[in-house]
Amino acid sequence: MGKIIAEKFEILGRYFAFLGELFRCMARRPFRIGQYIYEIERLGVNSLFVIILSSAAMGMIFALQIVNLLQDFQAEIGAGAAVAVAMGREIAPVITALMLIAKNGSAMAAELGTMRVTEQIDALEAMSISPGHYLVLPKVVASILVFPVLTLLADMIGSVGAYIVSVHLYGVESAGYINYLFDFLSPRDVFMGLIKAAVFGLIVSTICCFFGLNVSQGAKGVGDGATKAVVASSVSILVADYLLTTIILSVMIYV
Repeated sequence: MGKIIAEKFEILGRYFAFLGELFRCMARRPFRIGQYIYEIERLGVNSLFVIILSSAAMGMIFALQIVNLLQDFQAEIGAGAAVAVAMGREIAPVITALMLIAKNGSAMAAELGTMRVTEQIDALEAMSISPGHYLVLPKVVASILVFPVLTLLADMIGSVGAYIVSVHLYGVESAGYINYLFDFLSPRDVFMGLIKAAVFGLIVSTICCFFGLNVSQGAKGVGDGATKAVVASSVSILVADYLLTTIILSVMIYV
């Protein structure tokens, strides 16, 4: 048991050392703008469909539950506000992060892991090219930029899905539904989700790249590394979600 705990702390220490090296690379030239644009397109634009589909489903499912709950109190008109606040604060950033872990996080780990076992990483180091600066940093910066944008899209699509279910399926009055939504929803609810999304982007990209770069044992190691990256990043964003919620709500109380 002690050996396992020591190994976990060793991995954690190497991860933080990896983060420190990555932050030092940020101000280092050259700035490969094309690489950043490519990663933004791959991580963001190519993920639009899965985010639209998953956020619409979550908004519609949540609306079904909320409308059925509020019908007992004759307060169905508040379903849109409840869905919008829940999507903005919690559901959109978490669902977006989990979808992007499944789609992009595993791909990051597998790509870097394959480059490690085929000695492409060693070739870059032999040419005095930092793998962190050339391969990892564009993925991290793109994730920090893309996660909030896709979260904002998930907020809107989820609210539209909730509107369709509430108004067209349950017959909730449309104008009152929309007015109540905008009266109740505040910019702070959306801003909270965007802060979480940016932090999730940093966590997911760095964890997946870390496990990818530390792959060994050939093809089996690539699969194991991708699995560890998905599991570790998924658990990490759930823990980070709780901590960020506690911190942000505490700040909101005193502001």
